[in-house]
Amino acid sequence: MDLLGDHGAGASEAGAGEAVRVGDRAVTRDELFGWAAGVAAEIRGADAVAVHATASLETVAAVVGGLLAGVPVVPLPPDSGPAEREHILGDSGARMVLAARGAYEGEGPPIVPVDEIGPADGQAGAQGGVPADGSIALILYTSGTTGAPKGVLVSRAAIAAGLDGLAEAWAWTPADTVVHGLPLFHVHGLVLGVLGALRVGSPLVHTGRPRAEAYAAARARGGSLYFGVPTVWSRVCDDPSAARELAGARLLVSGSAPLPVPVFERLAALTGHRPVERYGMTETLITVSARAGGDRRPGYVGTPIAGVETRLAGEDGGPVPHDGETPGELHVRAPTVFSGYLNRPDATAEALGADGWFRTGDIATIGPDGWHRIVGRASTDLIKSGGYRIGAGEVENALLAHPAVREAAVIGTPHADLGEQVTAFVVADGVEGAQLIDFVAERLSAHKRPRLVHLVGSLPRNAMGKVVKTRLTSGGTP
Repeated sequence: MDLLGDHGAGASEAGAGEAVRVGDRAVTRDELFGWAAGVAAEIRGADAVAVHATASLETVAAVVGGLLAGVPVVPLPPDSGPAEREHILGDSGARMVLAARGAYEGEGPPIVPVDEIGPADGQAGAQGGVPADGSIALILYTSGTTGAPKGVLVSRAAIAAGLDGLAEAWAWTPADTVVHGLPLFHVHGLVLGVLGALRVGSPLVHTGRPRAEAYAAARARGGSLYFGVPTVWSRVCDDPSAARELAGARLLVSGSAPLPVPVFERLAALTGHRPVERYGMTETLITVSARAGGDRRPGYVGTPIAGVETRLAGEDGGPVPHDGETPGELHVRAPTVFSGYLNRPDATAEALGADGWFRTGDIATIGPDGWHRIVGRASTDLIKSGGYRIGAGEVENALLAHPAVREAAVIGTPHADLGEQVTAFVVADGVEGAQLIDFVAERLSAHKRPRLVHLVGSLPRNAMGKVVKTRLTSGGTP
């Protein structure tokens, strides 16, 4: 079966039913694949095409058109600045930009107005035949926190393996209706939220923006499988009436950043659902997850999905015990792993070993039962203080347990004696830094307590809700 299943006109009994809804616009499966076949006919033979990845049906049709034509698709964040956009377009070699007319005003390759492309017969749109499994489907660009964004080459086979593994883990079937309002230029919103729904055959309701009231309203359209980032679930919890509407859903899934334990617990109390957490990266897709029919533990991301192997490595490269306590760098080997960084053989060789193990750069613990807990990034979340190795995530969860704390981010900052000191940036009301230090010291080992607490008005976040720790500055109140 092709990556997205049968897509000829009338190929499915559900072909005439609503398949994808974005906001107040919807298309059937037959209409979508007819439209996408028209796009495929326009772009066939290109080395790569960029898609102005707004939350729109045009984006869905453009991406599916690229998959039908066997042309690598480069999702272009609609809020990207001129320098980022120029880098992505130049590095990827995109020959054209697919966008709705008037929606994209950047310079560069010619614009193909997707909304003006008429439908074509599904088979005519795929005249080149089904592309090979190993061919590149997407070129996804990293956030660029350690330099210029790198193009991640994601094959059709990797996407298929990842989606099939999640369908098994989450008991995801055509009877589900997927609901989310996430950006369509990342793995979460595009691969899981769009291509996953199309591969499984379940309808998709994209809410345009991930608002709590929109998530609740989607229940009337049969919403059963909900995707969100922690910020979304926090906002759902802040709207108890919307949260209670989700009680009738089948599964609430959180990802793209760690779900704070207090949000997990509030969401469970309001909806009756213990959310499923999962872990992945652009380079690996989703590799670890809790299961629909199994345990769900706050602060943990579950066990490897089908076909995925994981291990922990110490700073010396040696193995780290799976005792649930000792942190190590998480390595992943799986059919979901990327095919390399575009034009960056050096970076590829540094991250991906010849034996297929990918070094994630994330620090984790693995318990004797195989359950994984992500401590954070090795570069920012593993703090080496006074001979101890401290995971920032554990300290953040302890801070978030305080009723006055709304947000928290922890990093290591230089200290003359300790090497690094635990430093917290906290959004809170009516509490002093010294009180928070004592609060953490009562719950964790003394060496894990923050030495400094900066009270700030907000934390810097990216489009997926992740805190950008490299942008934290110590201008708060110690």
